[in-house]
Amino acid sequence: MAPRILLCGDVFGRFNQLFKRVSSVNKSAGPFDALLCVGQFFPDSPEQLDDFMAYIEGGSHIPLPTYFIGDYGVAAPKVLLAASKDSANRGFKMDGLKVCDNLYWLKGSGKFNLFGLSVTYLSGRKSSTVQQFGTYSQDDVDALRAIAEEPGVVDLFLTNEWPSGVTNRAAASDIPAGLSDSTGSDSTISDLVQEIKPRYHIAGSKGIYYAREPYSNVDAVHVTRFIGLASVGNRDKQKFIHAISPTPASTMSSTEIAMKTTNTTLSPYTSAEKKASPNDTVKRSSDGISDSQHWRYDVSQKRQKHEAGDKMCFKFVSSGSCPRGEQCNYRHDTDAREHCMRGVCFDFLNKGKCERGPDCSFRHSLQDEGDRDPSRKRGSENTRPSRSRECWFCLSSSNVESHLIISIGENYYLALAKGPLVEDHVLILPVEHMPSTLSLSSESEVELLGFQNSLNRYYKNQEKEVIFFELASIRGTHANLQVIPIPSPKAFLVEKAFNLAAQKLGFKFVVKKFDSISDGRKFLKTQIDGNSSLFYVEVPGGTILLHHVEEKEIFPAQFGREVLAGLLNMADNADWRNCKHNKEEEMKIVEDFKNRFQEYDPSH
Repeated sequence: MAPRILLCGDVFGRFNQLFKRVSSVNKSAGPFDALLCVGQFFPDSPEQLDDFMAYIEGGSHIPLPTYFIGDYGVAAPKVLLAASKDSANRGFKMDGLKVCDNLYWLKGSGKFNLFGLSVTYLSGRKSSTVQQFGTYSQDDVDALRAIAEEPGVVDLFLTNEWPSGVTNRAAASDIPAGLSDSTGSDSTISDLVQEIKPRYHIAGSKGIYYAREPYSNVDAVHVTRFIGLASVGNRDKQKFIHAISPTPASTMSSTEIAMKTTNTTLSPYTSAEKKASPNDTVKRSSDGISDSQHWRYDVSQKRQKHEAGDKMCFKFVSSGSCPRGEQCNYRHDTDAREHCMRGVCFDFLNKGKCERGPDCSFRHSLQDEGDRDPSRKRGSENTRPSRSRECWFCLSSSNVESHLIISIGENYYLALAKGPLVEDHVLILPVEHMPSTLSLSSESEVELLGFQNSLNRYYKNQEKEVIFFELASIRGTHANLQVIPIPSPKAFLVEKAFNLAAQKLGFKFVVKKFDSISDGRKFLKTQIDGNSSLFYVEVPGGTILLHHVEEKEIFPAQFGREVLAGLLNMADNADWRNCKHNKEEEMKIVEDFKNRFQEYDPSH
């Protein structure tokens, strides 16, 4: 049976009026499974706080599970800060942070499953200033762009703002009087909805109800229905509650997905895409010219490219592959990919600037981390890159996030992973700036093995097995050995999962079995030749999976994480940007880990 969902526009804290109407609709036409609210959720003035807080504090009852994205207005900071600090909301919860019984805040951006429906959302409004609540960041947008490249059809997309252009090509009689496409509309939303291609796009904040004729999508067989909702208790009696009962796309046949109604129109964004395509074609043809590299060092040229619509594909640049291939609307730039692997900020590469400034963890420079003498053999000790002032893993760097450090030894240190895939996801990193953990001396290896053995004991006490993997790159970035615990019952599936993923990328792992971690790593050290990168996985039971990554081979930088995310049914967490915590949360996680790990810590 298809889930039954109620949609609502701006609430403005008018809970009494909203839930009286919801209860009435639920009694006459229900039962409904959930209520999704778009537009401003919190009160617009202090006079409305009493009724609102009665529900938040538990004095009044919320009749349906209610999810909201409009995290701005009076009392928003107070209520949302308390929810953020609640231990029950610890970690990254794409399906909502619980505010009170039956009320969930969809924070930032994300994707989750609601009664079988695939729901994506972008919380907050666009703003030129960074705020703790009420606005979305470029990271939130980038996360949705990555989600858009995942397989499967998105059922619902929730935004506060309307996309610019949505009223284009609609029948004139279908557009409400006085509706201006420029007011309260956002081109960022337009870009995202073209990439995500949801079956339903729901938005608020314009104060009117507007259900657009369904429109066809570019490069997709299904149609999209846009629904704009008015605010609760509006004076014009515009519709602020709307009911839908969509069958989840995941359960539909291809024929059912492709069905169109007689009033289906062209995409309202098609004309804008056609205008950009001739220039885009010209630019793409020049990308293959090997000596046309001026953009790498000329920021003004890069900005001009961005303004002309020649955006780069985030999925390709960040992971090295894009499932849409040549059909992707964005540029697959291999040079930008190489810079990204060296830690250069995607926004800097794409726009020539980064609005996050000092808060950004990535480099805003295209220069390599160390000057190399071309006469020296790559991979030799003499070509070792100097510590980069911008390397956030070097303990001597001003950019190092020292609050993530768990334990420090003489040659290695242990730190919480930024945007951890799972709880207790950590990194083992060399203190010295080295391209891989396999490049260090045999004496240093003893300390690394000490950390690995201690972590093995620590996780076994939690009935978990640990997976170690590393991309030992010739690019000269700071080495990091990823340490990810998984439930013990899933350990036997790890090797199969990696082999299947390798098969999809067109290679086979070299598989070796060893009696100890020490023997395995001795073998790995013999495989470093300086002419190719090396990806390896240390699987529970002494098995090592090894792959030599050739110079021109496209290998996803997040391959290991993506495989384990799939194995753990956590596809949304494959991108670390979807799992970020604020500094206070990170400090709390590190302190908790230290307390649990103390008795195992080899550096104590």
